[in-house]
Amino acid sequence: MLRCPENAVSGIGLQTINGVFMKCLRLIVIGFAVLLIATEPVNAGDALKKLTKQKLSAIRESNVSLRNNWQEVPRSGPYHEYRANLHVHSHWSHDSRGQIEDIVEAAKKAGTRVLMFTEHPAEHYDFFRDGHQGIRDDVLLIPGAEMNGFLVYPTMSLKGINVGSPQELSDLVRGRNGQLFVSHPEERMDWQIEGVSGIEIYNTHADFKEEKELISALKNPLRVYQLAGLIREFPQECYSALQDYPRDYLRKWDTLSLGAPHTGVAANDAHQNIGIAIRWLEADQARLEDALGEKLFDLNLSLVPGSKEMREGRQPGDILFQMQLDPYENALRHAGTHLLIEGDLSESSVRESLEAGRVFVGFDWIADSRGFDFHLESENDSGVVRVEMGDQMPWKQGSKAVASAPLPVHWKLIRNGEIVAESDGRTFEKPVEADGVYRVEAWVDVDHEPMIWILSNPVRIDGQ
Repeated sequence: MLRCPENAVSGIGLQTINGVFMKCLRLIVIGFAVLLIATEPVNAGDALKKLTKQKLSAIRESNVSLRNNWQEVPRSGPYHEYRANLHVHSHWSHDSRGQIEDIVEAAKKAGTRVLMFTEHPAEHYDFFRDGHQGIRDDVLLIPGAEMNGFLVYPTMSLKGINVGSPQELSDLVRGRNGQLFVSHPEERMDWQIEGVSGIEIYNTHADFKEEKELISALKNPLRVYQLAGLIREFPQECYSALQDYPRDYLRKWDTLSLGAPHTGVAANDAHQNIGIAIRWLEADQARLEDALGEKLFDLNLSLVPGSKEMREGRQPGDILFQMQLDPYENALRHAGTHLLIEGDLSESSVRESLEAGRVFVGFDWIADSRGFDFHLESENDSGVVRVEMGDQMPWKQGSKAVASAPLPVHWKLIRNGEIVAESDGRTFEKPVEADGVYRVEAWVDVDHEPMIWILSNPVRIDGQ
């Protein structure tokens, strides 16, 4: 998001933007691009094509139309739905400065009730004991870490413990009723770790690494300046232009699920650490900073046309100009992990839902996915038997897959990684004629382009 006082833009002037300021932007975006393309992507994305005023306006209008067509779906059964965000970083991580009050405020605006943090471990703190936990302003906080290729949510401190190999870490955490999710699967497609809780089936960071054209554009200071205006006007649409169908992630997940249950979750990878600011120091002295508050170089405001107007009503130490590309609110809203919980919201109920796999992923920037449902049904002498996501059932003649959504969607029923049925509408019902691992996908059109909206977790059917 771009936060810029009106007089700041006019005061800086295009000449300065193309000079000193854009030199700074060049440093920021090149560093960002280098960081994010450490792993060579398999497929190129097309986010840059969406970053025009005409396209972003059309996307916004399309999403407004979808939301106007949204209808609440009453949830049957004993479960309550809570939206969660996993893979969130705060000031405890070296690459973030996020304060908990700001993150909680952003979570509430995004409709999130559970924040599951994944800090980068360091010697100066204990991510489990010192990390964010408990209820804060009606949002449940759960501490965790991004370490050894996992999102780790232990039930004890790991500080000072030699965790060893990934399998040893999994055994340690899982042996004490903690949870681990394989993170950044694109970097570890060959992993076969036993006993893990699940795997990321979407990661925003990984989505960006596919955007070769966008990364190239971010090295052009004039292009960045043009994009800054669009970011200011269309903050969510610009951020979410990154979204692509996570084909490789889902292929890996489907393969793992054939051997053992793996709960699929969305990874927001939220840091709020990409941006730039001009901070007034004193007199004509200012400092150009990155989004982490680190000094890039000093700037003499007397060389900036209109700098006196920029400082009106402000004090030394104030920010005169700020551009934030990845604010928490947009990052958290982009995708959510929706939990079906029996009883009250608590850390134990969140862990139980994730363990059971009663979870779906919704790209809520498109429209609120709340109310989505997928289950399997069969009949016995007592009547209809309902089997929830993450559970299993024996195959029986007459079994069927049933789903519903708050919008008309294009449904895809997937068995063992292959599409076996498709249909359109708010509801879905198809016979299940063989054993296997079944999940559904719900697709919607966003400005005439089919986009994935919801990914369910699977139900497993035992052999005939």
